[in-house]
Amino acid sequence: MKINLAVLFGGKSVEHEVSVISAVQAMTSINKEKYNIIPVYMTKQNEFWTGEKLFDINSYKNIPEMLKECTACVFVRSEGKVQLIRQKMKKFGSNLISDVDIAFPIVHGTNVEDGALQGYLQTLDIPYVGCDVLASAVGMDKFVMKILLKDAGFPVLDCCRFSSFEIDKIEECADKVEKKFNYPVIVKPINLGSSVGISKANDRDGLIKSMENAFEFSDRILVEPAVVNLKEVNCSVVGDSESAEASVCEEPIQASNDDILSFEQKYVGGGKSGGSKGMASLKRKIPADITPEQDEFIRKTAVDAFRYLGCNGVTRIDFMIDMNNNKVYINEINTIPGSLAFYLWQPKGVKYPELLEKLIQLALKRYRMDEKINYSFDTNILANGGSFGAKGSKGSKM
Repeated sequence: MKINLAVLFGGKSVEHEVSVISAVQAMTSINKEKYNIIPVYMTKQNEFWTGEKLFDINSYKNIPEMLKECTACVFVRSEGKVQLIRQKMKKFGSNLISDVDIAFPIVHGTNVEDGALQGYLQTLDIPYVGCDVLASAVGMDKFVMKILLKDAGFPVLDCCRFSSFEIDKIEECADKVEKKFNYPVIVKPINLGSSVGISKANDRDGLIKSMENAFEFSDRILVEPAVVNLKEVNCSVVGDSESAEASVCEEPIQASNDDILSFEQKYVGGGKSGGSKGMASLKRKIPADITPEQDEFIRKTAVDAFRYLGCNGVTRIDFMIDMNNNKVYINEINTIPGSLAFYLWQPKGVKYPELLEKLIQLALKRYRMDEKINYSFDTNILANGGSFGAKGSKGSKM
């Protein structure tokens, strides 16, 4: 009997379309002899839909038309198992679409990759692929990630953090940045990826414009010094806190003289008639053009950071090398990387279906381990009925 695997993707995120690309890529490569794949598309309004049309990337050219041939659905937990059922219940016949044995979220960005969706799946008590709630939240929040990694001795750049309520005092925010850093600086939304809302500022006017732009995408932003003579290197890690392995390193190649790889360079440049190939389309050097010592340091640091933050499944950790002094810094951790970083594992002889199977097995392993933890204990605290009164145990005379 096949295992029912629900692949969740889309969602209320600026990286919605990237998620669709990553998910369709994965669903094409998952072992269909072992798994019954159930696509679950989340619209930008957080509605859940399922249907055969969702397997075809070309269907998403006209989403309203596509959804006319799909079924609105919801997850429910009943009698010890998770089921996907019709949202609009039929009066006659079964409303069950499928039982679900395991969930595979392939999502990117705020509201889905940041622990929100993971918490939902955790509440359903279903095995799910990838990082848990805490690791997902930490990975998405660039400031929290920096604080934790810095405290543990990992190399990260210093930064300033600002919240949206400070936008009325943006001149004072600029003063704080200028007291701490020299220009140029990089301004980022704290909880976004795919280069959305990120820009470089070379002077005060540019800083204020960059901060205002970043606040359009997030209620919290950070500003950090720009590495002027920069080499970017990325490394993927697969595993869990017990054991993890690093991929080969890649060096993204910019298509222009832009200071920051844009959303279009990452995802649109390689698109053809069948749609973008996602992160797999980005021009890159594999392996990265770095020294053996740098390669060893980056791969070891990636694994150590992955395990320290309690990650699970596959991540991509992005590094920056300051070519003026050869210092290496962790830039960010992508807990669900674009295209699941499968292209970084192919040079090591790991085919995409093998990578996907590994991720599923890691999810099942974590679920088995969680089942051994006692989250409750026998108590008769409710046996006294209403004797506690409105004040609870503090109001009782025991």
